[in-house]
Parts: sequence; structure tokens; C-alpha cells
Amino acid sequence: MIDGALIDTFNLQARQFAVRWKEYIRKTPHLKHYNSLDDETLIESDMTFYPLLSRTLSRGLDRSLLGGFFVELGKKRMGDGFPISEVIYAVNLAQKVVIEYIMTEYAPENTLRMYQSMGIMTEVSEFFLLGCFYLTKGFLEATYTYMNSKDKVSKELLNKYFRDDFFFKQD
Repeated sequence: MIDGALIDTFNLQARQFAVRWKEYIRKTPHLKHYNSLDDETLIESDMTFYPLLSRTLSRGLDRSLLGGFFVELGKKRMGDGFPISEVIYAVNLAQKVVIEYIMTEYAPENTLRMYQSMGIMTEVSEFFLLGCFYLTKGFLEATYTYMNSKDKVSKELLNKYFRDDFFFKQD
């Protein structure tokens, strides 16, 4: 059982978590595409993770909801010209923000929370790992679709290099 206060925190303080994430982005010179965005755009782009994480911690892992969210995010980032490596690294930074919050602000309050944090960390890790999986699928699906429709790359060549089973190749 996850403490309702933690679940509420991810909903109510999504902006504060996104501001922390933005600060990590700004400190990372490898994230050139993200660093080219203004602060408010960065914050708004990250705020959507935390309510979804809150819902996942509250109701359990919903692969359909999680998959749909991250597949669309992957497609959007591909369409916006982001390299997949930056997108995955940015998601990992969001996970870092959550873990740091749990370990430095949530868990130390009392012994029960320290024990709960161990289980919560597993669920948070699963959320972000599965998120990266679906994000990559969405990114690759958008790349496949773009190359097929815009660059007129043959299906045989695409299937040779894109061996994944995408959700919506016909887009």
C-alpha cells in the first residue's frame, strides 16, 4: 500500500518536480535539443509525467495507458527532431528527480515510510523502464512511418532494419 500523501504529491507538485528536472537538463551539455528550449517549454513538457506516475502508483500499472502515453511522446519527440538518446536520457533524469524526492524528502520522515520506499522504488523504476520501452517503440514507429511515406524507402529495406512490431505502422 502506497501512502496517499506521496501519490497526491506527484499530482499537486508536478510543476515543482518539472522545475527540478529542468535544472538537471540545464546542467547536462549532452542534451542540446532540450537545452535549446526555453525554461517554460521544458517545464511544461515534463509536467505530464508526474500525474501519470501518481495514477500508476495509486491504481497499479496500466500498460495500455502507460504505453499510449509514452508511444505518443516518442512520436512527438521524433517529429520535433530530437535524437532518441536525448529523449531517453531526459526520461532518466525525470526518474532521478522522483527517486531523489522519495529518498531525501519522503522516506526520512519516519520508519514506516523508509520501508514503504523500497517497494515504491521498484514501482517507480518499472514505470520509467516500461516508459522508455514504449517511448522507443513510438519513436521508431514514427521514424518507420516517416521514412516509408516521405522518403519513399521500400518496405523490404525498412523491415530489414526495423524488426520491431510497432503498434500502428499504417499511420
